[in-house]
Amino acid sequence: MELRHLRYFDAIAETQNFTRAAERLHVTQSTLSHQIRQLEEELGLVLFDRSHKKVALTEAGEMLRSHLMPALQQIDRGLQALSHPAEALSGEIRIAATHSFNTRLVPLCVSSFLAHHPGIKVSVEELSASLIAKRLASGHLELGVAYRPEDRSELWFEPLYNEELKLVVSDRHPLARRRRVRMIELHNCRMVLLPRQFSTRLLLDDCFEAAGAQPLVIAELNSIAPMIELISQTDLAGIIAETAVSPAADLRTIPIEDPTPIRTPGLLWKKGANRSPMVKHMASLIRRAATGHAG
Repeated sequence: MELRHLRYFDAIAETQNFTRAAERLHVTQSTLSHQIRQLEEELGLVLFDRSHKKVALTEAGEMLRSHLMPALQQIDRGLQALSHPAEALSGEIRIAATHSFNTRLVPLCVSSFLAHHPGIKVSVEELSASLIAKRLASGHLELGVAYRPEDRSELWFEPLYNEELKLVVSDRHPLARRRRVRMIELHNCRMVLLPRQFSTRLLLDDCFEAAGAQPLVIAELNSIAPMIELISQTDLAGIIAETAVSPAADLRTIPIEDPTPIRTPGLLWKKGANRSPMVKHMASLIRRAATGHAG
């Protein structure tokens, strides 16, 4: 059985006439009749009652068409998507990302997405990882770019890559010329960090404890951009993903070891949610971009 057999069958069922169906399909009536006979022989069923002027579907034919129509429509939509990708998707997509990814990665992916689908509205929120997880679970978001949630009962997490956090200081800081810094050396170091409601801060606290270090947390800010600005203007140090720090002459990023703080970002979505073609397309763009992002 081939797709053309099914299209021929559908055309005859709709026109109830072999001649009109042949004209619509741009084939000869004899070719059309031969193809339908092939289909009936393969199925071992009679699909059309040819005893009247109008061709009528038999009971088997009616049953086949009831199941066939949705499949043909789905095939046609897929072919249309390939021929007219800019028109294939419509509607709105709601995503959220933590600051590290909303600085460069997500805007890059949204730009690529809109270049292919300019008619789609893309709504992006910058939220903490915990809030992203909550809003995905409640159905207010369709896709998240964050870190592995502590409670994974309602969410799927797809790891993208491992991300190393680094020490960020101004070019005037005593550690600015160092090639590497051990975590113990940050004992009593004046620092600005995220508050403890952020998973990244909890990760850093674990690393400090493992190294036996206790920094002097002078400031806590809940957004990376003001942290970086504060670092550039003061003697405070921070620990931030290098991908979130735009190149600047007055800043230095330094690897940390013993231990090295590492996070695993990934894609998040709700278990059991029906992921639309829009969500799947955006996810594929993020996966591809993350490959270069990690490098």
